[in-house]
Amino acid sequence: MLPLPVAATAAAARAASRLAQLAPSRRISSLKVPWKRDPFLDASITRDRRFRQAYRLVREVLLSPDHRLRYRYLTKRRERIKLPVRVPTFLSRYPTLLSVSPPPEPIASPSPQLLDFLDFASQLYEHHAPLLASRLAKLLMISSTRALPVTKIAAAKRDFGLPDDFLSSLVPKYPDLFRLVGDPGPDASGNAFLELVTWDDKLAKSVIELKADKEADVVGIRPRPNFTVKFPRGFHLKKEMREWVRDWLELPYVSPYADASTLHPASPEAEKRTIGVLHEVLSLTVERRMAVPIIGKFCEEYRLPNAFANAFTRHPGIFYVSLKGGIKTAVLREAYDEKGELVDIDPMLELKERFVAIMEEGHKKYLDDLKRKREALQKEREVAGRDG
Repeated sequence: MLPLPVAATAAAARAASRLAQLAPSRRISSLKVPWKRDPFLDASITRDRRFRQAYRLVREVLLSPDHRLRYRYLTKRRERIKLPVRVPTFLSRYPTLLSVSPPPEPIASPSPQLLDFLDFASQLYEHHAPLLASRLAKLLMISSTRALPVTKIAAAKRDFGLPDDFLSSLVPKYPDLFRLVGDPGPDASGNAFLELVTWDDKLAKSVIELKADKEADVVGIRPRPNFTVKFPRGFHLKKEMREWVRDWLELPYVSPYADASTLHPASPEAEKRTIGVLHEVLSLTVERRMAVPIIGKFCEEYRLPNAFANAFTRHPGIFYVSLKGGIKTAVLREAYDEKGELVDIDPMLELKERFVAIMEEGHKKYLDDLKRKREALQKEREVAGRDG
């Protein structure tokens, strides 16, 4: 019987041989996998709809000077922040989000509850600064140039749990890791890049490699790093695709932090690297999911193929693509249980939970007031009926 490393190498060689023998018509880009809706993962995204709407509305005020914005200006931004109802209607349903001063010139500003939330957020960012710095460094280390345009990081900052002012509150704390080149401007839209100063081998390990290391510490033998394949209930692959996936999984794992310049773009090894990058990027997000167009912004730096989005549907046991909310969202399947709940909770997720709690507090107040008004109206009608 062959020792484990030798056996794994032999299996990988056989798998590579079988994949190489495939006719071009059966190579990677031509493999079709049916998309199957996952109602539980879809529901996890749908539940966030009100949160996203409320957060966009609040940000309009928080990004204004002194956190104050004329109410009439705010009411005109409904289309931009994609609210399903008028701004006054939305705020009446969630009255604990913003305070609005009385006429003649109402001003929208953070409510007392929101001010407490902002204080909490500041403390949480400070407490988890090392985690966020390592996360940001990993994103730079995946890049072929060890740098990323600031505009692209800013577009994805909330997905990775970074504060809005990460360039001023986080980056300067770690001069051994980051160097800012150029002028990003006040809103991070300028021509600037964030560069990695020092390569850290400890950070240059993917979540898949770290999992293999952890298992080695427990059992004494390090398993071969590989993806967790978790097909949804009732999902079946055709024989041709099952065989391809089997052989592809037998290939050696390609770290997203390794140099991939020598890989042929159409090779199974390049596909392995692409999936490794996508898996790692999603693993670095707070909710282990991300809008596909946002991921697409990093194609050049991460050396992803133009049709990278098809890789998500080619590997339904690793990823799920939700179409909810009018946008494609890539979800890391292994990060969620069968009910669509996150298995491991990222520490930065507490910000969202606190914000939602403020929303729920205000909505309960709105419903209670609505109930009282209806009861009062009913009593008035009953009195009027008796008097009549």
